[in-house]
Amino acid sequence: MSKDQVLGFLKKNTMIIVLLIVLGFFSWQTGGAILLPMNVSNLISQNAYVFVLATGMLLCILTGGNIDLSVGSVVCFVGAVGAILMVNHNVPVPLAILIMILIGTTIGAFQGFWIAFVRIPPFIVTLAGMLAFRGLSNVVLNGLTVSIKDKTSFVNLFGGGADCYIPDLFGGASLNLTCLFGGIVAATILVILQVMGRIKKKSSGYDLEPVWTFALKVIVLAGVLVLFAYKLAQHKGIPSVLIWVLIVVLIYGYITSNTTVGRYFYAVGGNEKATKLSGIDTNRVYFLAYTNMGFLAALAGMITIARLTSAQPTYGQNYEMDAIGSCFIGGASAYGGIGTVPGVIVGAVLMGVINLGMSLMGVDANMQKVVKGVVLLAAVIFDVVSKRGGKLVVKN
Repeated sequence: MSKDQVLGFLKKNTMIIVLLIVLGFFSWQTGGAILLPMNVSNLISQNAYVFVLATGMLLCILTGGNIDLSVGSVVCFVGAVGAILMVNHNVPVPLAILIMILIGTTIGAFQGFWIAFVRIPPFIVTLAGMLAFRGLSNVVLNGLTVSIKDKTSFVNLFGGGADCYIPDLFGGASLNLTCLFGGIVAATILVILQVMGRIKKKSSGYDLEPVWTFALKVIVLAGVLVLFAYKLAQHKGIPSVLIWVLIVVLIYGYITSNTTVGRYFYAVGGNEKATKLSGIDTNRVYFLAYTNMGFLAALAGMITIARLTSAQPTYGQNYEMDAIGSCFIGGASAYGGIGTVPGVIVGAVLMGVINLGMSLMGVDANMQKVVKGVVLLAAVIFDVVSKRGGKLVVKN
């Protein structure tokens, strides 16, 4: 085992190592409270919107480091419209869900049009959207809170009610056996996919990481999955919102790594001019990225109002920052063309652990923002420096 191999392993898995260190630190500082089953479940419920938004934000960032500043306001606006429809106009829940999805997707397409075809900078378009849809949320709600507690089917479907957990099919008493079994199956599938992927790469002639690093990574990931499932099984089992998160992560993970469309995002971010000359419609790629962001913002809006069982004009504030931070912390490049869905999930979990850990320690909310800002800056500095061969170059 050479020094280069060790350094390569550390560099490739930096954020996972940091996550484990941070989790260990907060476990020590909170006397293990952060690892209590209830807190593990809360970590998922409270950060579900981050997982969803960060996955969509990744596609925007891949196209060249572009971001969407409007997602928090769109989350609020979509949730506000949905709450008004269900409560004040008695619109059936399925129809209200469809309308919310259409509104979010239309907003994404509207912003995507100006960005992709008129080539107005994404920062300007989405900043305008952030201001406009925050104002429209206040107009729709008339500055008031609209409760949706009575809409139990909607609340439970998107993970906000007391019954928002998948029933235990095996009838476990103190331990949710369905959840535990699901974790073991997921870990098994993970191992099989990793091994098959390595075999495929070897047959294609790709350079492979050493066997010991591959085995260590797979064992750790599988172990974490089973431990995570065991913790959830000790509480109430699988939160229904986790199903939504898994659906989003699996679908977009597959799209970005195994489809032609997914490769287009990387190609545009890597070199847009070369991509365009190769015959790819780069305008359509930009349009798709922001339309998709609107769609996922709508889903996050439904998750948000379901968890809080209400809609308020203040919902969604700083959501865009959580999503952007998760992407960059998870390894997405500030210049575009680099980043993965699993990496983004690691970044989102790290952000969630920091939030939960500092809350359990009683750290002031303002200091929590300071810490998250420092972590984000450190992640981007690491990205920039690593691309310069490990040298911090100061330009005149």
